[in-house]
Amino acid sequence: MGARPNVLLIHCHDLGRYLGCYGVDVETPAIDRLAADGALFENHFVTAPQCTPSRGSLMTGRYPHVNGLMGLAHTHWELDEGEQIISHYLGDAGYETHLFGLQHVSQDTDTLGYDHIHSEGNLYPGVSPSVHQANRARNVSAVVASFLERGGFDDPFFASVGFFECHRVEEKTGRFGFDADHYDADDPDDVRPLPYLPDRRGIRQDLAEMRGMVAAIDDGVGTILTALEEVELIDETLVIFTTEHGLAFPRAKGSCYDAGLEAALVLSYPGVIDGGERYGELLSNVDVLPTILELIDLEVPDDLNGRSVLPLVTDGEYEPHERLFAEMTWHDEYNPVRAVRTERYKYVRNFWQLPQVYLARDVFASEAGREVREAYTAPFRPYEELYDLRATPQEDENVALEPRYQDVRTELSRRLHEWMVETDDPLLEGPIAPGNYDDEIDSWPHE
Repeated sequence: MGARPNVLLIHCHDLGRYLGCYGVDVETPAIDRLAADGALFENHFVTAPQCTPSRGSLMTGRYPHVNGLMGLAHTHWELDEGEQIISHYLGDAGYETHLFGLQHVSQDTDTLGYDHIHSEGNLYPGVSPSVHQANRARNVSAVVASFLERGGFDDPFFASVGFFECHRVEEKTGRFGFDADHYDADDPDDVRPLPYLPDRRGIRQDLAEMRGMVAAIDDGVGTILTALEEVELIDETLVIFTTEHGLAFPRAKGSCYDAGLEAALVLSYPGVIDGGERYGELLSNVDVLPTILELIDLEVPDDLNGRSVLPLVTDGEYEPHERLFAEMTWHDEYNPVRAVRTERYKYVRNFWQLPQVYLARDVFASEAGREVREAYTAPFRPYEELYDLRATPQEDENVALEPRYQDVRTELSRRLHEWMVETDDPLLEGPIAPGNYDDEIDSWPHE
C-alpha cells in the first residue's frame, strides 16, 4: 500500500443522507464527485440519533454507553477516563494531528490529543453568533485550504474538519430555523417532501431553508478538495465525509427510526479504494475508526465495537454485519431507548414513559415541529416497537403485537438484551442520572 496516507475527516451536523449522490433532489456536486472518485455506503447508520453520543462513537469506535458519552458534551457528559479517539491513535503512530471547526465531543479540547487547534469555540454550535460565524463551512474550509496551501506540516497528517451546518439556529422569536439570512433558501414549492412526514407548508419551508446550508457544506467540501488537488496531495490522502445523524426534523433527529440514524459515508483514497463503487452492506459509524487503523496498517484494538470495512472495498474477506445497534439516553431530557436493526426489521425498546415521538428542543420549536407536535407529543409511545422495513420502510406501522411477527419480536428482543449484557449497558441497572448529577448533588444544602 506504500507510505501511510494523510487522513482528512470531514463531518457536519444534522445532514443524514440529504445529498444528490444518495438520490435526493438537491445539488451537491463536490460531494457527488468525491463519491464518484471513491466509495459510497448506502446503508451506513450511526449509534445514536444525536450529536455528542454519535460523534463519540465515530471517534472511539465504541457505543455511547461503552465510552461514557450518553448525553451532550455541553451538558456535562464526557468520555470515560482513558478513552482513546482517532487523534490519539494516529498521534501515537507519528501523525501530526489538527482540529478545524467543530468537535462537540468534549468540553475540554485539550484532552482530545490534537497537536494543533485551528478554531475557537469548537464545542457547541448554539453558543453565540460569533461561534456560528467561525464554524460555518465557508470559514472552516478556507482555513483548511490555507493550511494545505501553506504547507510546512509534517507528513502524514490527520485533520478533523467540522462544519456547523445543518444545525438549526434560535431566532429572536424563539423559533429554530436554518439561518435563512445567511444562506440562499430554495422555493418551498420546488422541494420534494420528506417521505416520513406529512406534506405541510411549514415542513416544506424548513426544508427549503435547510437546502441553503446543504449547499454551503458542499461548497466547503469543494474548497478543500480543490486545495488538495492544487498541492498535489489528493492521491496521498484518505478523505472521509460523513455526518453524525439524520435531519433536524420530527421522526429523524432524536429518534431511533432510520431517518434519525441514517448518515452519509463516503471514502476516497485513489489507488486503494476503487472509484464509483456503491456498497449496500449494513455499516455503523463505529466501523470508521477500525477502517482507518487497518488502512494505515495499525493494529485494531480488540475492545472496539466496530469492524474495518477495508476488506469490503479491496475485495478481501469481509464478514457483513447481520445487525446494527443504536441507542439514546439523555438529550434535552431523559429518553432511554435501545434499538437493533437487521436488513429487514427494526426493533425498538423504550424504557421510559414518553410521548409517541420525542422532539428535541430545536425540532420542537421549528416550523416543522409546529406542524406535527400536537399529534406526536400527545399519545404515549409503546414500550416495544417492531417494524417490517420491507413492508413499511417509513416505520409507520408497529407490528410488535401482531401474531405473525412474534417469532421475530422475540428473537430481536433477545438479541438486544444480549448486546446490552455483553456491553455492560448501565441501563440494565435502572434509570441513568444526568451527566451533571454529581455536581448538582454537591450543590444541594447539607445539614
